[in-house]
Amino acid sequence: MCGIWALFGSDECLSVQCTSAMKIAHRGPDAFRFENINGFTNCCFGFHRLAIVDQLYGMQPIRIKKFPYLWLVYNGEIYNHQTLKERFEFTDYQTKVDGEILLHLYERFGIQKMASLLDGVFAFVLLDTANRKIFLGRDTYGVRPMFKLLTDDGFLAVCSEAKGLTDITHSMSTPPKITPFLPGHFEVFDLKPTGKVVSIQMDRFHCCTQEPNHAAYDTVERLPSGFVPETVKSNIRSLFENAVRKRLMAHRRIGCLLSGGLDSSLVAATLVKLAKEEKLKYPIQTFAIGAEDSPDILAARKVASYIGSEHHEVNFTPEEGLKAVEEVIFHLETYDITTIRASVGMYLVSKYIREKTDSVVIFSGEGSDELTQGYIYFHKAPSPKAAAEDSVRLLKELYLFDVLRADRTTAAHGLELRVPFLDHRFTAYYLSLPEEMRQPKDGVEKHLLRDSFKGLNLIPDEILWRRKEAFSDGMTSIKKSWYNSLQDQMESEVFLYLYLLWIPISSCQSSSYSSWGPAKLRQFIQF
Repeated sequence: MCGIWALFGSDECLSVQCTSAMKIAHRGPDAFRFENINGFTNCCFGFHRLAIVDQLYGMQPIRIKKFPYLWLVYNGEIYNHQTLKERFEFTDYQTKVDGEILLHLYERFGIQKMASLLDGVFAFVLLDTANRKIFLGRDTYGVRPMFKLLTDDGFLAVCSEAKGLTDITHSMSTPPKITPFLPGHFEVFDLKPTGKVVSIQMDRFHCCTQEPNHAAYDTVERLPSGFVPETVKSNIRSLFENAVRKRLMAHRRIGCLLSGGLDSSLVAATLVKLAKEEKLKYPIQTFAIGAEDSPDILAARKVASYIGSEHHEVNFTPEEGLKAVEEVIFHLETYDITTIRASVGMYLVSKYIREKTDSVVIFSGEGSDELTQGYIYFHKAPSPKAAAEDSVRLLKELYLFDVLRADRTTAAHGLELRVPFLDHRFTAYYLSLPEEMRQPKDGVEKHLLRDSFKGLNLIPDEILWRRKEAFSDGMTSIKKSWYNSLQDQMESEVFLYLYLLWIPISSCQSSSYSSWGPAKLRQFIQF
């Protein structure tokens, strides 16, 4: 997880630029670089590095001797970089950084094919000074974030988080709109001599329902075709295991979030299995958070014991959660109440991981509910087709909700998130299956996924068939849920704010006190 930042056409002073770039320093605690593009007016890059691959030579912007006119900043991992390097016989590699493959692919094939060949998660800014072009791109599900600010007169700013762009507005007559860059798309800009830009192309390079172009060069054997149940289940297992395996690419210690639910348990168990096969030099650490009597934390403990992970438990109290809410909102950059509620636990366990352990690359089960129809309401879908369509809709919106939550809560503490359930080939295959095969069966959501791992003893049967709980955020106590604790706190604050709002000014000791009630009420209404 790194932080990227770029400006084109800005006449902001250097102090404003640096201050803005430093707002995302938490994303890359290992190193920082701020660089103006020599010979180009008002063009600069900022980069915060979390060193995962090639810790010595992986600093950005990336430039290599073979293509000195190309500048690249990117956040993410390209899992098939070695395969592509060998397949297309790229020579003169200068680093061991996976992102260098973008420069070679772009130079040979152009931006469209380059983007479509990338198997990974990424957000990039590529500058071609020879042709005066700027390219932006983001992975299929938006696992890696990127925001764009573009004005009518051609000023362009890009950042991993919106907070890095909010101060670059003082010379503009009206505040520009900061928008998330669309996942699965790339955009091309002409770069003018003034540093200003003109957008000339915006295209999609991959949709989740399509087999990705890079599948043609995948190292996984060609899968058997047809929809015979046993064949389908075997393919699901093969693709899922491959999704976890390719994400082992790291020079830092790997761990896994473990809630005790189906998704994180499958990820953790597969991760432990593959770590042994790959002979990693350390045991896989798993992390759970919850109240002492939480059903989730008890289930996670059982899974960890079963798979043999080095397990850590973070005890959670509602008081700790309420204290963290404002920090969580700052990092999420959203007031969506469901996202905030579900993010607090992940934020606190990520804080524990950074402060108490040496794990940096963290696996999680994001994306499974959307892909495999895991939400309880899928039972009530009017038809298999309607359920399948809603599954695709949820996947396309992940970057606004669950993926946003997972990225920001881990990046807030300088951790790298990996989500195997959102692997391109795995999701494309699952979505290609008959609609009837993917829907809940016998009153059980994710039936196909569960059935695919039945009888393998990968995880305990009671976990394999454990039902999803409403409002389960991995922290619920059997006495009182986190949802109810948060609700009670908000209701008490509303009552207090309303009471203070109507206190007659004459009864107040100072005018500053009389304005406090309305101000806090407005703050709450905004929340």
